[in-house]
Amino acid sequence: MSHPNSSSRCSHTLSGDITALIPLCKCSPQFRVLASKMAPFLLLFFPLFTQGLLLSAAQPSNSKTFIFRINSESKPSVFPTHYHWYSSEFAEPTSILHVYENVFHGFSAHLTQDRASSISNHSSVLSVFEDRRRLLQTTRSPQFLGLRTQRGLWSESDYGSDVIIGIFDTGIWPEHRSFSDLNLGPVPRRWKGVCEAGVKFTARNCNKKLIGARYFSKGGEAGSGSVGPVNPINETVEFRSPRDADGHGTHTASTAAGRYAFRASMSGYASGIAKGVAPKARLAVYKVCWKNLGCFDSDILAAFDVAVADGVDVISLSIGGGDGVVSPFYLDPIAIGSYGAVARGVLVSTSAGNDGPSGMSVTNSAPWLTTVGAGTIDRDFPAQVILGNGRKLSGVSLYSGKPLNGKMFELVYPGKAGLLVDSLCMENSLDPKMVKGKIVVCDRGSSPRVVKGLVVQKAGGIGMILTNGISNGEGVVGDPHVLPACSLGADEGEAIKSYIKSSANPTATIDFKGTMLGIKPAPVVASFSARGPSGLNPQILKPDLIAPGVNILAAWTNAVGPSGLDADSRRTEFNILSGTSMACPHVSGAGALLKSAHPDWSPAAIRSALMTTATISDNRNQPMIDEASGNASTPYDFGSGNLNLGLAMDPGLVYDISAHDYVNYMCSIGYVENEIQVITRIPVKCPGRKAVPENLNYPSFVALFQGASKGVSRKTFIRTVTNVGAVNSVYRVKVESQPKGVIVSVKPSELVFSDGVRKRRFVLTVTADTRNVVVGPSGAAFGSVSWTDGKHVVRSPIVITQVVPL
Repeated sequence: MSHPNSSSRCSHTLSGDITALIPLCKCSPQFRVLASKMAPFLLLFFPLFTQGLLLSAAQPSNSKTFIFRINSESKPSVFPTHYHWYSSEFAEPTSILHVYENVFHGFSAHLTQDRASSISNHSSVLSVFEDRRRLLQTTRSPQFLGLRTQRGLWSESDYGSDVIIGIFDTGIWPEHRSFSDLNLGPVPRRWKGVCEAGVKFTARNCNKKLIGARYFSKGGEAGSGSVGPVNPINETVEFRSPRDADGHGTHTASTAAGRYAFRASMSGYASGIAKGVAPKARLAVYKVCWKNLGCFDSDILAAFDVAVADGVDVISLSIGGGDGVVSPFYLDPIAIGSYGAVARGVLVSTSAGNDGPSGMSVTNSAPWLTTVGAGTIDRDFPAQVILGNGRKLSGVSLYSGKPLNGKMFELVYPGKAGLLVDSLCMENSLDPKMVKGKIVVCDRGSSPRVVKGLVVQKAGGIGMILTNGISNGEGVVGDPHVLPACSLGADEGEAIKSYIKSSANPTATIDFKGTMLGIKPAPVVASFSARGPSGLNPQILKPDLIAPGVNILAAWTNAVGPSGLDADSRRTEFNILSGTSMACPHVSGAGALLKSAHPDWSPAAIRSALMTTATISDNRNQPMIDEASGNASTPYDFGSGNLNLGLAMDPGLVYDISAHDYVNYMCSIGYVENEIQVITRIPVKCPGRKAVPENLNYPSFVALFQGASKGVSRKTFIRTVTNVGAVNSVYRVKVESQPKGVIVSVKPSELVFSDGVRKRRFVLTVTADTRNVVVGPSGAAFGSVSWTDGKHVVRSPIVITQVVPL
């Protein structure tokens, strides 16, 4: 690609004699003489100069952002840095957005499709992929996870004070008291990051708690159709800096590592002491998501590249999904960047996504990622809809304004034939004459829940009742609506619509009950939490586990109200949100505590400890249920179970995985060596005898039988466990919940560890008579296997399924 001006001609001839460019410059003869003498200096720094001089050059309207994976060993020695090579041989300096050096070798650039295709033919280019937009996966939870002050993991890890958590999100509100550095020790010496200044953010905003902050916007700006001074960031609602204008990043950061904050609440809801899972862990914030822009792969990959060099120990990434495209790992920048981080000992915790309860909806399924779904805790915010016929319907709400005080109002439903036009209560869809002074019933979907309330309010409605459809089931979450409002499940929603249809004068009111503790059952798998199996990676059970992700209280930005709407003038110090975005930082904080207590553990060992100690029972000592259906949940819903930090500190045994193991796994699922090198950065060699994916040393087992043939089939798994408990230990196997038609055998049935023997191997065989296997609605059967020494129980789920339904 070239720009129609002399400056772009200069950049294209950089690899030749730079003195040939001097006559092209429209400058004085004296300057030309000086420039000739400085030609060697200009050769070294010319790309940097041109990047500044040409920043205002307009990109063609058909340009896109592409990410290029380059073989770094191919760089000619004449170029002092990879950037000089890229900007000379591949793309103009003005088009280059990021250069990647640590977790990935290459660059991203804003180019036309033709230019990108031309570059892809270069012998040093290993792969090219188009930038994509990703989505955010939007007090009491630490205790619910088994953490207690002065005891257990908090005490033994000093609350994570020597561990650094990198938060990839929307930034941070640094003045919040959750990020105080009171009584914290010095910043860890290994830290190499910076506190990057920007709009309303300076180096003084960092402290011994918030030790680093950076922002990455080039990909988002280019993806919005412009670069340079043509500014797509609306600075009336956003900050070009690490400061958080959205609230999501502040919330996730404080969930993972917020300090003790007394008298915390969201307008009186969930009042008490707010604190993160690892209250003394240090925070490094990487702003990669922007209001009205989203989160772009090229910026996320740049954050991975920098965060690893900065020295983070854990990366928390509540981002996923996007355009619905499922890409293999070598075309997925999150998978690529996270592999580079994990290979350097950094635990990467990610959200599973919010597209549940549909099956195969889980995202971030690479086996080196820790993928987290969402469950409830034993706290709720009930509200009650009271109908004119006396019937009471149970729902939830976080409305904190003036109550209705039992007054009955006329009830209308936009979906009622001949009344209104839009049951979804979309913008400009409600007729003010029909809704003024009434409570409006709106169907969930197509627009944010809080936006529907604003639409009703603008049309003159006095309140709103938000009803689930069949796809959402009975799962409801509280929202801080701008008007009196309540969310109902699908069954209650049908009941209220039937009442409206059958009544000549339907009326209702809403009664807000505040905060209720000790809710049973809990945890429950959240209806929105994404479910397995992974369509891309079915041999590995995802999500790995679930953690609290419903109605979570945490710190909030002062830039926007609790609803997140620009029209919301309210301000709150804390807010209550739901999503796998909220579950992910719980596991990030848990990983930080384990890393502090066991600094020699790998990311895979930490994940194993979290998975094998997770619980599958609720607070009634019954199997966890699925919020969407009310039925028992399965490993496709919760993975290994619900996070239990009271046990994870001392798991007994762990399943460890090396970078070499991940390479063999990728070979086993059919990736060729060049594709794997895109992920690993270094050349790899697949073994002559092809590995099988079942033998990746994962803490779960998926017996995936090929084809639709009926008969007896077998799958064999080889696993190695490492003893991290008492030196002299004996573990015995126990097969639990063996499905009908399935036989699970383990050899040996006893593992003996000693001072000289820390690792033991075992073989698990699943034999299934597919004519008799009883499967559930998901098309799979489930069981589990545990190793126990009388103190520890090291549990792993087993899934039995076929590529085609049984």
